[in-house]
Amino acid sequence: MLSLRKLTFFSLLAVLFLSACNEEAGAAQPEETKEKETAVEEQIETEENVTVDEKEETEQARTETFPLTGEATAEKADHRALSVMVNNHPKARPQSGLSQADIVYEVLAEGQITRFLALFHSDIPDTIGPVRSARPYYFEIADGFDALYTYHGASTSINQQVAGSGVDYLDGAMYDNNGWLFERSSDRAAPHNSYLLTEGVEQAVANKGYDESGEPEALPFAEEGSFEGTPVDDVQITYGSRTNVSFTYDAAKEQFLRSSDGEPTIDRLNEERVAVENVWIIEADHRIIDNAGRRAIDLTSGGNGYLLQKGQMKEVEWKNVDGRLLPYKDGSPLAFTPGKTWVNIIPGNAAVESE
Repeated sequence: MLSLRKLTFFSLLAVLFLSACNEEAGAAQPEETKEKETAVEEQIETEENVTVDEKEETEQARTETFPLTGEATAEKADHRALSVMVNNHPKARPQSGLSQADIVYEVLAEGQITRFLALFHSDIPDTIGPVRSARPYYFEIADGFDALYTYHGASTSINQQVAGSGVDYLDGAMYDNNGWLFERSSDRAAPHNSYLLTEGVEQAVANKGYDESGEPEALPFAEEGSFEGTPVDDVQITYGSRTNVSFTYDAAKEQFLRSSDGEPTIDRLNEERVAVENVWIIEADHRIIDNAGRRAIDLTSGGNGYLLQKGQMKEVEWKNVDGRLLPYKDGSPLAFTPGKTWVNIIPGNAAVESE
């Protein structure tokens, strides 16, 4: 049996031997191996930094909002808005794409039938329409959002006005039923059957040399609970004997549900009821300017209006601010509730009734 002293001696020799082997192995390690280890460490550090950067970008994207709805998005919102003239003749109903529009402007064209200018930015459906002809006050509204103005046909004089206005535009008469930008449906008669195929817009914009980028300036949006008005369940807007528009408040969804002439407004694409968070009614001067009944509408002078949000209605004023028709009260600007907006521009003799 070894004594304790001898055991300790041999243990110490073993430790010294192993240490010497490790040092020798380290001294004999090729320089190339050390370089590889350094490269691997640098790659790991780079990957960790990239992961951190991507996480920061994702967090930043989550805090972005769509400028025309005020709603949060994880997507980039740096593209232009698309505006489309949509037919509202009874033979054109139900329309396609309206439920996905951020903002819809409803204005009289000829006679007592309204026409829509629908603005799309946060969500762009595959098909929009039926698309109808241009009018000056519609492309004035589109210009306030620097939106691509899309319509189907117009008189020679109005086409000249569109071309001379500086607005970027696509005229469906130049692409009629070409299969990639405009398409005629077989189940409706012209002029109620021309539809915009949005998949082709990018190609058409490139062909025209228009700029595709540049999101619209954001509308003012309010925080929760900042709007106070008179409670309202239903609002009726009567343009005349041929056009009655109503909005019924759905308290559960906190949205106003639209109807036309007593019939719910349904989107033909998805069969959804058109519902909005804001109803913005603007009273403006209307004048008949020709034998065809075309109108000139004063969208610059300001005037009276009504703003509806959260089941409440408030009498306000409107002002044109850089081409946009915005609500004011006692000289101070008001904000919209985040979500979709429907704008009714009415003549002074139109009736607005609430329950």
